[in-house]
Amino acid sequence: MKTADIGGVPTPGARRDFAPLATVPLSPVVADHRSASRRFTGHTPSAGPRALRCVGTDSPSVIDRLVSECEAVRTVRGRATSLEADRTVVEALTDAVATTGVPAIRAWTPHRQVAFGRRDARADGYERARQRAEAHGYPPIERSVGGRAVAYTGSTVAFAVIVPTPTPRQGTGARYDVATTGVVRALRSLGVSARRGEPDASFCPGEHSVQARGKISGLAQRIQRETARVSGIVVVDAHEEVAAVLDDVYDALDVPFDPDSVGSVARGGGPADPDAVVDAVFDSFCGDLSRESTTVAEVLADSEDAAF
Repeated sequence: MKTADIGGVPTPGARRDFAPLATVPLSPVVADHRSASRRFTGHTPSAGPRALRCVGTDSPSVIDRLVSECEAVRTVRGRATSLEADRTVVEALTDAVATTGVPAIRAWTPHRQVAFGRRDARADGYERARQRAEAHGYPPIERSVGGRAVAYTGSTVAFAVIVPTPTPRQGTGARYDVATTGVVRALRSLGVSARRGEPDASFCPGEHSVQARGKISGLAQRIQRETARVSGIVVVDAHEEVAAVLDDVYDALDVPFDPDSVGSVARGGGPADPDAVVDAVFDSFCGDLSRESTTVAEVLADSEDAAF
């Protein structure tokens, strides 16, 4: 299984210019997804402009570029009641996409935590880093892929877009390009002068990052069961708090880190409002597609039903 983590493959000093979303080539897709919205009957579209359509975007959305002739996308916002349950939601969505062929996107504010990668867990200072995260009031967790530690304040936005594809090992670069441009477009819609790349000595360094007065977002990609999942974070506010906890954590891990490299939507001139960021991500990734709105509770209940 090919995986990458927040920020992708480390590429020091990477800088990339913004490219229009429509110029990025399509990834391979499943041929019969053109009837996806008619086949998906688990939930009905929610009323209101937030749930149904994005207006004012002329170029194709992220999901338009990744899934040929897609008609609907399943959207999920909100977090579960516990850290463990929250981590289950995206896995359940991934199983649903593999079964139904309907792409899905979740955007939410995860519980306060520091998420360590496998590279961190192998480091000599890992236990000390966990203790320092806890001392800052950030419960430490370990995620299943590589990369470096990421701090979530409780207002940090995370997103995961899951698309069906019969050849998930192909088109990895194109998916990263499309999704990164989607994040740039979402942030620019909020008044942030976002661009690709990151400052030196950033948190979880990698090529697939977005910056504006510091690193704001990093992306990951994972392949599972005829699906590809591109996920990432957006630091909304409290960049100084994120910098403080990660400065101690990275020091324990003996990893270079510059606290001033941490940016945020608010630091970049946008709103310190997680809901506004979630809306912008949904609009950029979904565009004019019909949105089938689902709650976290419904996702978990569907997953439990499917197990029987």
